[in-house]
Amino acid sequence: MTLSTSSMYPESTASTFECASQLGYDGVEVMVGMDAVSAEIDDVEALAEYHQMPVTSVHAPCLIVTPNVWGTDPWGKLVTSGEAARRLGAHVIVVHPPFRWQRDYAARFEAGIAELNAEPQNRAAGLVYAVENMYPWRTPAGRFLAYAPDWDPTLRSYDHLTLDLSHASTAQMDALEYVRSWGPRLAHIHLTDGSGTFKDEHLMPGEGSQRSWEVVRDAVGRGFDGDVVIEVNTHRFTSRALRQDALGRVLEQTRAAVAEGLQSRVQAYSEPRGDAGRS
Repeated sequence: MTLSTSSMYPESTASTFECASQLGYDGVEVMVGMDAVSAEIDDVEALAEYHQMPVTSVHAPCLIVTPNVWGTDPWGKLVTSGEAARRLGAHVIVVHPPFRWQRDYAARFEAGIAELNAEPQNRAAGLVYAVENMYPWRTPAGRFLAYAPDWDPTLRSYDHLTLDLSHASTAQMDALEYVRSWGPRLAHIHLTDGSGTFKDEHLMPGEGSQRSWEVVRDAVGRGFDGDVVIEVNTHRFTSRALRQDALGRVLEQTRAAVAEGLQSRVQAYSEPRGDAGRS
């Protein structure tokens, strides 16, 4: 179980490493562009070493609020993300699909992601680019399809996918159905929640309608062995102590859900399978 640096906002990337270490998380996902430190790999590497807290995933700076982080060329951002991930020892790069107005980028996005995943240096490092599910933007005038080739990666050719439960909620989709339809393509989970409003809420797991703990149990029971990353909005907590207390409780609950999923996986493998073994 790992902690996204976005979960500590408005505190810093440095605060995330400190908090993750104190609470006993297994690693950190760096949201590049959250603050200046997150884009300085020397600084991130120093934080990881000082706190003995590995960087297990990198969220590429492909948000609408990070247009100039690591340059303006979207492919350049992904290449730099790969360089950073390999240096830091991370094994997943989270990528959003292009915005519709990034026409050239969107036109060859699927093929380009496949090429990045096939690069020998990434394969040797066990590093994958995992495309994240997004959502249509909902406005009083209706839905605006901001992402191309699609906000839902299910029917696209990506080999590796990131499931974000808040995004599923905003899209009025069911995260549990994503788990079941994606199968082994599910590489990474952003564990959070949502209530189905037009906002990307990133509630604490269990506060919304996405059945967060069932998603974890079901994914692990089906063989998922990637990172479960806590990516939540903690703005409402007015102090470090309150924020840390909430993130500590979520860590305990997530570990319990993973343990239940592992138990169900073991039981499934140990049960007799039809006529197998009969003479």
